[in-house]
Amino acid sequence: QVQLVESGGGSVQSGGSLRLSCVTSGYDFSNYCMGWFRQAPGKEREGVVVFDSARRTSYTDSVQGRFTISEDSAKKTLYLQMDNLKPEDTAMYYCSAKATCYSSDNYRRQGPQLRFVNWGHGTQVTVSS
Repeated sequence: QVQLVESGGGSVQSGGSLRLSCVTSGYDFSNYCMGWFRQAPGKEREGVVVFDSARRTSYTDSVQGRFTISEDSAKKTLYLQMDNLKPEDTAMYYCSAKATCYSSDNYRRQGPQLRFVNWGHGTQVTVSS
């Protein structure tokens, strides 16, 4: 059974940094498509950054150059380093995993609508101006 547990969220001021972690279990970590999505109040869930099974990444434009996805395969943990945070980054952040994906870009853009996507419960990030 796939399990994804996020942590690391919190409240920071604009320009600050946070590092999110997602501890995983129950699947072949190194061969899954994985990534981070977020959902702000009143908005749809959107892809932030993902990678496919070959670890090709896809970032949404608004976080390019500020956020970095990484992994520790030995610990089966996914990370999201978030720097220069802005108030518009305020959202619930979700870790996601999927056994196969057409491409990292497709996974990021269509993730919430795709079948067989596994989700964590989320961790809240709040950025004040």
